[in-house]
Amino acid sequence: MARPREFDTDTALTGAMDVFWQLGYENASLPDLLSGMGITRGSLYKAFTDKKTLFLTVLTQYDDAAVKPAVAMLCDPKVPNGLDRIDALFGLVLSRVRAGDRRGCLLCTAAAGPAMDDADISKAVGALLADMRHGFDQALKDGGVQREGQADLLLTQYVGLRIITRSQAPLPLLSTGENKKNRSAEVDPTKNNRHPDHPRAASLYGSGESVVRQVRTEKRHASV
Repeated sequence: MARPREFDTDTALTGAMDVFWQLGYENASLPDLLSGMGITRGSLYKAFTDKKTLFLTVLTQYDDAAVKPAVAMLCDPKVPNGLDRIDALFGLVLSRVRAGDRRGCLLCTAAAGPAMDDADISKAVGALLADMRHGFDQALKDGGVQREGQADLLLTQYVGLRIITRSQAPLPLLSTGENKKNRSAEVDPTKNNRHPDHPRAASLYGSGESVVRQVRTEKRHASV
């Protein structure tokens, strides 16, 4: 009869996620992982086989914790205008940065790192990015936008924003909006309006005019 595991799997995976999130896949050493997970070397190998398998398992957990909720936010029918959903998602990222979370996105960090040279990791990361792209595509369609390439552009800008956040570089909106009032409210994705705390939150993704703002402007001009 197999002996029961001497640790809680979810707790150990959460610890591993924190380590990979802080250090990246390549820089996360075995001692780092054992310390973060609170388990022994033997328990890690017995439960997860190796570091790569552990990381793939962590990506699955991250999908449930972060990617699926983001996609659900982008596809939320309670917010009829999909462009408002996109604004809300980027506003949520900004709110978290203002709250001191500069870890960025585990998925985006993996997508930009050497781990993508591994076929299995690349496939897993690519699948999650495809889910995010689907979310942006659906939000654009629900916002009356069906222009080829826009979802890819938004995904690229989202990944770039999360990586810049991790780099600790100053973000334009953070430096220019500090003196404005009421900049600390959280996103309420159930409300059919743009994020009241971040009327220019979209300026964080992309240089110059944001995709969403540009689309809104073009739609107004087309209706005149």
